[in-house]
Amino acid sequence: MRFTSSIVIFISKKILNDHHLPLNLYPDKFEAYSAGTHPTSVNLLAIQVMQEINIDIGQSKSKSVNEFVNDYFDYVVTVCDDAKEECPIFPNAKIKLHQSFEDPSTFDGSEEEKLNKFREIRDELKEFIIKLLKI
Repeated sequence: MRFTSSIVIFISKKILNDHHLPLNLYPDKFEAYSAGTHPTSVNLLAIQVMQEINIDIGQSKSKSVNEFVNDYFDYVVTVCDDAKEECPIFPNAKIKLHQSFEDPSTFDGSEEEKLNKFREIRDELKEFIIKLLKI
């Protein structure tokens, strides 16, 4: 299966592709892509919280969803409301899904509070992916 997602953060792709899931019994069945409607650099706090679970996203590059519009996917998953509204049509996607997650980069607070917000969203994304793979 091929997944793509239109998200502001790069967390879910790495969680799925690096197989740090209870469902890693099927590592050859899933190929994940990550892209955003407004690509930017990868947030340093995202890099830090992913490193905490031994996933290195430090060399990752942000991509535009437009790079993947004509690709074939089993699932296209949007995970933030802005992406759902701005995401282009994926004519070759079999199934389109949306699950809203808060964008942790917009959270205001101390450095520790921001880190905790990134951890919270990382863990929510991981749980979502586990449930999604049970489809």
